[in-house]
Amino acid sequence: MCYTDTIAAISTPAGSGAIGVLRLSGPQAVEIAEKCFKPLGPKGLTDHAPRCLVYGDLLDLEGRPIDRVLCTYSLSPASYTGEDTAEFHCHGAPMVLSLGLEALFAQGARQAGPGEFTRRAFLNGKLDLAQAEAVGDLLEARSREGARHAAGQLAGALSKRIGEIYSALVDVMAHFHAVLDYPDEDIDPFRLEELNGILRGQEDALRTLAGSYQRGRYLRDGIPCAIVGRPNAGKSSLLNALAGYERAIVTDIPGTTRDTVEERVELGNVTLRLIDTAGLRDTDDPIERMGVERSRQAIEQAELILLIVDGTVRLTPEDLDLMRTVSDTGKPWVLVVSKKDLARNASSLGLIGAKAPHAVAVSSATGEGLDDLAAAVEYLFPRGSDASYGQMLTNQRQAEAAGRAREAVGRAREALEAGITPDALLTDVEEALSALGELTGQSVREDITDRIFSRFCVGK
Repeated sequence: MCYTDTIAAISTPAGSGAIGVLRLSGPQAVEIAEKCFKPLGPKGLTDHAPRCLVYGDLLDLEGRPIDRVLCTYSLSPASYTGEDTAEFHCHGAPMVLSLGLEALFAQGARQAGPGEFTRRAFLNGKLDLAQAEAVGDLLEARSREGARHAAGQLAGALSKRIGEIYSALVDVMAHFHAVLDYPDEDIDPFRLEELNGILRGQEDALRTLAGSYQRGRYLRDGIPCAIVGRPNAGKSSLLNALAGYERAIVTDIPGTTRDTVEERVELGNVTLRLIDTAGLRDTDDPIERMGVERSRQAIEQAELILLIVDGTVRLTPEDLDLMRTVSDTGKPWVLVVSKKDLARNASSLGLIGAKAPHAVAVSSATGEGLDDLAAAVEYLFPRGSDASYGQMLTNQRQAEAAGRAREAVGRAREALEAGITPDALLTDVEEALSALGELTGQSVREDITDRIFSRFCVGK
């Protein structure tokens, strides 16, 4: 796609910083950059090779120096967007960037919209849609695992996985189109068995791909994890110990936590979205009762539950009821015996822990046992192989499209086994190909791409 306009934007976060970047893309990008830049030396900007950094002055709209900067340019198609591009690497002063952007606009550039640089890269064939979405995930990554996965997607790991399925289905399409074009030719029964095996294999591959969404979402966003227990069991202390600072108020007064408190932490190789909840108990306090209700909602929404019991006292009927309640959810959970440093009888901790499939004793004050907790969580949510990074789906749109592709391939396989005519079977295979095209952008609607790129920051 060829754009006739040139866009410009500040590509670094708002506020002061060491470096600030102004970015241009479009047919006049290099020309505008030349008008707003004066190199230090006898050679002009374009007298230097593309992608070289040139030292000089950034000029305001009246041609006066604003800042001493580095400038570089790239020529189509060898650039991020596939168009001519230019960048100014300035000192990160908001006023410098504002004046520089004003000068670029005065020379004919317009303000870029959210994600417009990456959108142009997608429309110009530099990235497919799965890779473009990975750019957004990388920008929003809040954990090492999430960043690694997004980087793998950006490098094309997911696109390659989708492409292999797409190619196999195209081979099936080609065969049955040939059958339709030459109806007098008999279909080799061995070939039919081979095609059935291909369809079955791609159905399994799509089932695995669609099923990867939950793990991909965990890598991107973290696992929702509710910390529950009776009042004063040590829930907020554990949250603070895992977060590394005083995130929640801790007192000896039961019912201090009235609302849910959330914090994202890395525990071992697992990113958790911890939710510290109000102590679960019957209460006449209407505010505390609201907190208890929110705690129950947190349990329903969580994918992992940490049930905290006080290691310095005997188990109460309320503790046992909570164990049954948490166990009945069917969700992974860990029994965490708190206050290990204060517990007098170490054997009692083992007796308490025996009542749960996964149990650890910890001290939030000393940090003892937190490694054991990390190991328990990693056991419940294993990281997976390095080869899987970048190959998992990370959003609902992708999962829904992969699911539709799987269902269509399943119908095609059933039609083949039932001896239905090739033209009917082709309809299902074409539907599967269309759904896969939505993942890579080959057949996606414009309103969907609008929604995808609207979540990007301006300048990316």
